[in-house]
Amino acid sequence: MNNQRPPRLSDVEASEALAGFDTVIDVRSEEEYAEDHIPGAISCPVLNNEERAQVGTMYKQASPFDAKKIGAALVSANIGRHLREQFLDKPRDWKPLVYCWRGGGRSGAMAHVLAEIGWQVGRISGGYKTYRKTVISELETLPARFDWRVLCGMTGTGKSRVLRAMAAQGAQVLDLEALAAHRGSVLGNLPDEAQPSQKFFESQVWHALKTLSPQRPVFVESESKKVGQLRVPPELIAAMWQSRCVVIEAAIPVRVDLLIDEYTHFVGDAAALNAQLDCLRPLHGGDTIDAWQALAREGHWRELTEALLVRHYDPAYTRAIDNHYPLLGEAPRFNLDGCDEVAINQLAADIIRFS
Repeated sequence: MNNQRPPRLSDVEASEALAGFDTVIDVRSEEEYAEDHIPGAISCPVLNNEERAQVGTMYKQASPFDAKKIGAALVSANIGRHLREQFLDKPRDWKPLVYCWRGGGRSGAMAHVLAEIGWQVGRISGGYKTYRKTVISELETLPARFDWRVLCGMTGTGKSRVLRAMAAQGAQVLDLEALAAHRGSVLGNLPDEAQPSQKFFESQVWHALKTLSPQRPVFVESESKKVGQLRVPPELIAAMWQSRCVVIEAAIPVRVDLLIDEYTHFVGDAAALNAQLDCLRPLHGGDTIDAWQALAREGHWRELTEALLVRHYDPAYTRAIDNHYPLLGEAPRFNLDGCDEVAINQLAADIIRFS
């Protein structure tokens, strides 16, 4: 019997998973993929959730040999389906990268078939487990390589919008709130998008850092240790806290306009907003929260937004920013004079030029 590896199949280190391949294929189950995966990878399970449980139970409780037979039949059928549905249109020079949990049977089966067809196939050595160790290890060292510029400013000064505009204008940007699917405040949950798992958030941060150049500054919004329920990698937050800052300022009316525009999902849904405001009772007392909830029920959005800014957000932000960013006092200051696209783009351009 010929036990040699197919000539078009090669092992790839997890740290190289972002380079040189056209498609990254995750052959683990849907459940494993949902918890974490290489950003950009497509899900092509060779055993789905139910099949994996069936084979595993048979392996432990009945016969490993019978489990392997059933598993092989299921894997073969699933690989055939993925070929028909996903890969028949791929050209001869298509280069896929395949991985499973440990780089063993599941990825080996898919990679073998793809290689036998004639494609140049990579398989991640050690599979997802090695990839995950790589992410954890590199998140400890990557942040220190970059020249960070931290956008600071009170809530409602347009930091997130300015950051996106800077990216559109060619600046290097790390948008942690976009990766975390959260606006970073007590009211920051996105209406139609849940936050990712902690592991996938870390994968996305790692992926973003791997694409940045140390030769150019990287702009990031000021954050605390958590964005919503997700923890920012400690080495990254430490690097940010020791970096140079840029302060964005805006008058209260501009900030109110911007926040009402960004939180339109609460307008007309006072019950949802008031449920969130209940979280602030320990900080501000029942009478204050009752008054704010009454403003929401009555639709007095500008009055409520200004009260939240002055009484809650500004004091909390001032305490946090003063504690965490020692170079804040040396920061240049820029004024946002409106929340329209022209004003945002102009401010983004001004900050890029200054930096």
